[in-house]
Amino acid sequence: MRLLWITEHYYPRRGGMAQSCDRIVYGLRAAGVHVDVLHLSARLARWHSTTQHNGVYLSCPVAADPAHTLQRAWLMVEQHARRHPPSHVVAFGGYLALLAAPVYAAWLDVPLITLLRGNDLDTGIFNAARRPILVDALQRSARTVVVCQEHARRLQRWLPSIQPVWIPNGIDVAAWEPLPSQRRWAATWRAEHATERRVFGLFGHLKRKKGTIFFLDALLHSGRAAAALVLIGGEVEADVRDWINAHAAQISVIHEPFMLHAELLARYLACDLIVLPSFYDGLPNVLLEAAALAQPVLCSTAGGLGDVLDQPGLGFTFTPGVAHECQQALQSALAASSHQLQQMGHALHEHVSGAFSHEREINAYLQLIGAI
Repeated sequence: MRLLWITEHYYPRRGGMAQSCDRIVYGLRAAGVHVDVLHLSARLARWHSTTQHNGVYLSCPVAADPAHTLQRAWLMVEQHARRHPPSHVVAFGGYLALLAAPVYAAWLDVPLITLLRGNDLDTGIFNAARRPILVDALQRSARTVVVCQEHARRLQRWLPSIQPVWIPNGIDVAAWEPLPSQRRWAATWRAEHATERRVFGLFGHLKRKKGTIFFLDALLHSGRAAAALVLIGGEVEADVRDWINAHAAQISVIHEPFMLHAELLARYLACDLIVLPSFYDGLPNVLLEAAALAQPVLCSTAGGLGDVLDQPGLGFTFTPGVAHECQQALQSALAASSHQLQQMGHALHEHVSGAFSHEREINAYLQLIGAI
C-alpha cells in the first residue's frame, strides 16, 4: 500500500486536526505503509519534496488563487506518481483537500478515502460555498471515515448512499507519563493560585463551538463561582476575552494564550477537572489527553465526547447547550471529594487505555485501507 495523503493540517501547523494527522500518518508508516503527504498551506514558504521514513513530504504553498495552487500541486503529484504510484488517495480535513482529492484520485485511477474531522462537518454542511465540495468528495469516496457515531448517524440520514465508518481518535497513553518536573510545576502553581479553590481547565483552540462563554456563564450563575478558578490555555476569540474582562470582579480566570503542546501536560495536572463544554464537536484530543493523565472531566455529550463518556462514573456530563444541566454538573463537581475525583480520573484512564488506544486506531485504518 502507498497512500497519497492530502491535507491542510500537518506539522508545523498547530491544533487538534494537525496533531491527529501527524499521529495517524506516523502510525501507518510505523506499520509499514508508505504515506506520501501532500501538505497544502499558506504558511509554507516554498515548493519542495523531502524523503521521510516510509514516505515523502510534498510542500505546497497555497497562493491567493487556490485553483492555481491545486493545478500546480497536480504537476508535483503527477511527477511523483511516476516514480511512486499510489494505491489510494486520502483526503484528511480542510476544504482544499476535499476539493482536490476526488479529482486527483480520478486522474490517478485509484480509490479515494475521505477522513472527515469535526471541522469538516461543522463548517461544511451549513456553508453554502463549501457544501457542494463536501458532497462531491463524499459521493466519490470508496470509504468515508468519521470520528464519532453522531456524525455517522447524521451523514447516513442526510446522504443515505454514504455508509460511513466510525474510527475514533486514539492516544498512546504511555507517551503521556508526566515527568517529576511537570508534577512539581503543577504543585507549585496550585500552591500559588488555588489552595482553597477547585481549578477547572479549558484547553486548545477555543472556537465558538467549544462553548467557553456558555460554561463561564453557567459557572457565574451557579452561585458557586467564588469556589472555582478557571485556567484557560490556548487561543480564544475576542468575545471570550471581552466576557472575561467584563466579569473580572465576579469570576476568577487565568488565561495563558499560547503554549507548546508539551507544556499542556503540566497545566492539565494543575487542574482538578478538565472541561469540554462543546455545543458540537468531533472527538477532541484534549479529552483523551486528560484521560491519559487520569484527570477527571466535566463535559457535554456532543459528538465523540458522548462516545467516550458512555458509562456512569467516567465524568460529569450534561446535554450540549442545556444551561441548568451544566450548572448541575458543576455543583456535583464542586461537591465531590478529592478522593472521588481521583477515582473518576482513574476509571476514565482505564476506559480510554483500552477502548481508545492508538494501536486500536491504527489497526482500524489498516483494515479499512486493506479492504479497498
